[in-house]
Amino acid sequence: MSATDVISFSRGAPSLDIVDIEGIKTASRKALEEDPGAIAGYGNAYGFPKMREWLANKHKVSVDNVLVTNGSLQADAFLFDLMVNEDTPVIVERPTYDRTLLGLRQRKGQLHPVTVDDDGINVEELEALLKSGVRPALAHIIPNFQNPAGVTLSETKRRRLLELASEYDFMIFEDDPYLDIRFRGESLPTMQEMDHNDRVVYASSFSKTVCPGLRTGYMIGPKEFIDRVAKLAGTVYIAPNNFAQATIYQFAASGDIDRSIATVCQALEERVDQLATSLRKHLPQAEFVTPDGGYFLWVDLGEGVDVAKVAPRAAELGVQVVKGTDFVLQGGESSLRLAYSAVPAERIDEGVRLLAQAVEETKA
Repeated sequence: MSATDVISFSRGAPSLDIVDIEGIKTASRKALEEDPGAIAGYGNAYGFPKMREWLANKHKVSVDNVLVTNGSLQADAFLFDLMVNEDTPVIVERPTYDRTLLGLRQRKGQLHPVTVDDDGINVEELEALLKSGVRPALAHIIPNFQNPAGVTLSETKRRRLLELASEYDFMIFEDDPYLDIRFRGESLPTMQEMDHNDRVVYASSFSKTVCPGLRTGYMIGPKEFIDRVAKLAGTVYIAPNNFAQATIYQFAASGDIDRSIATVCQALEERVDQLATSLRKHLPQAEFVTPDGGYFLWVDLGEGVDVAKVAPRAAELGVQVVKGTDFVLQGGESSLRLAYSAVPAERIDEGVRLLAQAVEETKA
């Protein structure tokens, strides 16, 4: 079986057909022509100045509150390095991004998972945990089209989280790479926008809106915190990739990013709708919430299904999936995360049909 025959629901990345390659080429040429000296040098740990200014305008903050990184995962790593030591209490969503769990485990943080409902983290469960005496330094929250659950945190819950952060003296890490990938419904204010007490550090990325290969993310937070991150970043890599940042800046400033987002959203809406239809057809027992944006759908395949057996059998049939157990500290044995971003709509039904075959063949 060749790589092109494989149907991959495993990675949340846009397929090449929805990446604006020509726009990126134009942006890179313009970046080189406009300021070759600036992008050929090291730069500084805060990031390419024009990129920072564009981001500050987008998020309505001072440039001093913005730092650019080599992908948002690097922003995660810097924040965890500064805030999480051995046995530091940290709130995480259940389920949550597998690399978040990996990064926090590597730093030996004391992790406290809180259930994710259809409208985001269960704030009553969180409040009960806080009242029991847990005093986290940090709560990691993916508010929009959560990875892996695909759900969005309601505005009411966003406000309550901010209240709890102030009352119990912890920071909210608002990890928001899917902010602009909304194809249905109304956008909600970010917690960073709603925050008046310096309780939020915000991070996002251009991987989902432009392309992952340019590896550019960013962080927004209180100036004192951003300065601390910049000092740490300077010891790691001196400065983030100036050429990538300048390319994205030109892509964004030209308006091409808006067209790129529209293209991505249109394709992903078609793909997730097909995925939902195919799941209902081939796996009628499956439970899931169809997301209004983002890259992922979380599905529970029901009693008697062991994804530790399903995933390898599906791979033999030519379908790649990610086990739900990767996204939780305990449980997830009957769940999968399905990334629909890289699969053309016309191949999704075939992929789900083969997945259903794998489920049937491995059922207890």
